[in-house]
Amino acid sequence: MNFWIAIGATALGCYAVKLAGLLVPAGVLERPVVRRLAALLPVALLAALTAQQTFADGHALVLDARAAGLGAAA
Repeated sequence: MNFWIAIGATALGCYAVKLAGLLVPAGVLERPVVRRLAALLPVALLAALTAQQTFADGHALVLDARAAGLGAAA
């Protein structure tokens, strides 16, 4: 039963975040700082996720075949 509570809470949280994004006034979204942040934030998050998935194994920092694969992809 706790599993379904977690799923319901996650669904409500996702809906709340989407609703909060829709309620932001248009004037705020037109500011240059917000536009620059919206353009750069996805790139930074993707780079951080790639680095974490490549160089981390639990709580340890590793250098293995994944790093070579990332180098080949770059």
